[in-house]
Amino acid sequence: MSNILIIAGEASGDLHAANLINAIVKIRPDVRFFGIGGDNMINNGLQASYHIRQLSFLGFAEVLKHLPFIRTVKKHLIEIVEEKKIQIAILVDYPGFNLNIAKRLKQMNVKVIYYISPQIWAWGKSRIKKIQKFVSRMLVVFPFEKEFYNESNIKTDFVGHPIVERINSYQFISKDKFLKTHGIQSAKEILLIMPGSREHEIKMILPSLIVGAKIIATKFNLQIIISGSVGIDNSIYSAIENNIKVIFGHTYELIKYSKFGIIKSGTSTLESALLGLPFVVVYKISSTSYYIGRFLVNLKTIAIPNIILGKKVVPELIQDDLSSKNLINVCEDLISDENKIANMKTELQKIWKILGNKSASEESAKIIVELLDEV
Repeated sequence: MSNILIIAGEASGDLHAANLINAIVKIRPDVRFFGIGGDNMINNGLQASYHIRQLSFLGFAEVLKHLPFIRTVKKHLIEIVEEKKIQIAILVDYPGFNLNIAKRLKQMNVKVIYYISPQIWAWGKSRIKKIQKFVSRMLVVFPFEKEFYNESNIKTDFVGHPIVERINSYQFISKDKFLKTHGIQSAKEILLIMPGSREHEIKMILPSLIVGAKIIATKFNLQIIISGSVGIDNSIYSAIENNIKVIFGHTYELIKYSKFGIIKSGTSTLESALLGLPFVVVYKISSTSYYIGRFLVNLKTIAIPNIILGKKVVPELIQDDLSSKNLINVCEDLISDENKIANMKTELQKIWKILGNKSASEESAKIIVELLDEV
């Protein structure tokens, strides 16, 4: 019997970590998992000390406010590592917390594996020294990340992107069945809003998105649908807008069968790109968090598809630029021009070739089991 600590702090990390857990168990059924995760990880066998909902803090200001709780969580996890004699830890993205606990784990001679790298290539190289000191192996999901870490002599493997793996294995419901199941009009095409997976960000950006989306929908005869995040109470959405349909689950059908998307920066932008949805990227956090972050970020673009392609293919409306007026102008400009939409789709399809078709969870599981056998 072997025990592994695994920590994910966000909805996307929960999904990817759940698939990784499943892949590891297929090779080593005796492995048990402890740590932090969401419903997907728990359903795949994680014995969770905390749910990701309890750690869904957004931005610097919110993290500072919750520091006492974060310290308690860290202390509890270290106690579990000692009690269960854990020798392998898998950290999934979520760098603020994970890089902090990695230091303590290294001191305890726990081998730290990082799956889905922190975006330190965006936030500067200050964190790379921590990774050099505390992380035994990086399992990265973008080819350029392997090159980035190799320059610092960090043992790194490109395992493929878990979103590619998920889309390749996903069984889509037909459009007709999807529309009928959710009571969606077939006469109007869909304007999709994906406002994020955290309560903070939904409350912050969704109201302004809806104001603009209503005008866009009226002009182009579209129907607005909000993609609800599992784990967020429906009352959050209904308190903002009662008359717009919110659909939970079936995110890929929503993306695939929509005409245009208004997508909050994050994993959903990559999913939208791979599934061929034309869209605009939106993002907004507290003013304090933003003005601290702007001095740290080295990138001129924040959308994952734009970073992968090395150019701004998808328009970005960030912080003060995110207004109803700007949203309307950008969306109208794109939706009314078939050539611009076609060009965007062509560029986004290039991402498939860049990322390849590896199964990220299977590739990672093989490496982790090899390391497990060594300890």
